[in-house]
Amino acid sequence: MAEKSKHTWNASRLPDLTGRTVVVTGANSGLGLVTADALARAGAHVVFAVRDLERGHAAAATVPGSTEVRRLDLADLSSVREFAAAWSEPLHTLINNAGVMMLPRQRTEDGFERQFGTNHLGHFALTNLLLPHITHRVVTVSSNAHRWGGATIEFDDLDLTGSYTPRRAYAQSKLANLLFTLELQRVLAEAGSPVRALAAHPGFAATNLVGHMGGFARLLVGLGHRVVGQDDRAGALPTLYAAVEDIPGASYVGPDGPREMRGAPTLVGRSPAASDPDVARRLWEVSEELTAVRFPLVMGADS
Repeated sequence: MAEKSKHTWNASRLPDLTGRTVVVTGANSGLGLVTADALARAGAHVVFAVRDLERGHAAAATVPGSTEVRRLDLADLSSVREFAAAWSEPLHTLINNAGVMMLPRQRTEDGFERQFGTNHLGHFALTNLLLPHITHRVVTVSSNAHRWGGATIEFDDLDLTGSYTPRRAYAQSKLANLLFTLELQRVLAEAGSPVRALAAHPGFAATNLVGHMGGFARLLVGLGHRVVGQDDRAGALPTLYAAVEDIPGASYVGPDGPREMRGAPTLVGRSPAASDPDVARRLWEVSEELTAVRFPLVMGADS
């Protein structure tokens, strides 16, 4: 069933995006590059927001259409602020794609646990700083890792100093992505903004994130990709679907196949922990304090 439905929605169904600007974080490789490529082929001007400018320019050179490369290090809030401060034009869609996965214990430039700091706090700050320019959507790439081990947000120990494992930290960061989307949609609606906040996950897709994992974990995940996974072009479809289809704010898009590992993009569910509005609001308030970035008063107009 999933294989048959795979042909019901693909990148060829993207609308004409001529005249629209889209920022894709982490666009130099993996799902980000595939996403950027599809959007550029649909006519969008795609900004590659990347940490390594040399790699970003090399990746952009492989993409037809209108592209641009700007430096952004989500693990450094000064870099996030610099990127946002340089932005002055309308931004149709922001795609929060970049991320790190199951790293040994590390910290960001600002001292946060690296997975939470990069995957959530960096994108939280970037989104709010760019919101005055955004006219259409914010799409944040999460993962069904948000369900791992009954993941929760450890407000008393966000760095997991007393219980760190790469898996637990990654799950917390992906749960944070979904809670961020939930609360972002609420505050956008409350502000009367037409901008929608959506989330997506790629299923079990072959991505460059695996390269950061430890040897044994990388071996297991690589085997899983070969047996039940899908390639990065299929893995990018939920993000593209969330970016253009007429779906409700705060929706979560993933593959329609068994256990959401592969298949065509569709609306999917999330864990109870990722659906709690009170936790989402508390995480938002904590994130404001940690990043010193708050929801802007001036909003974009729909286009």
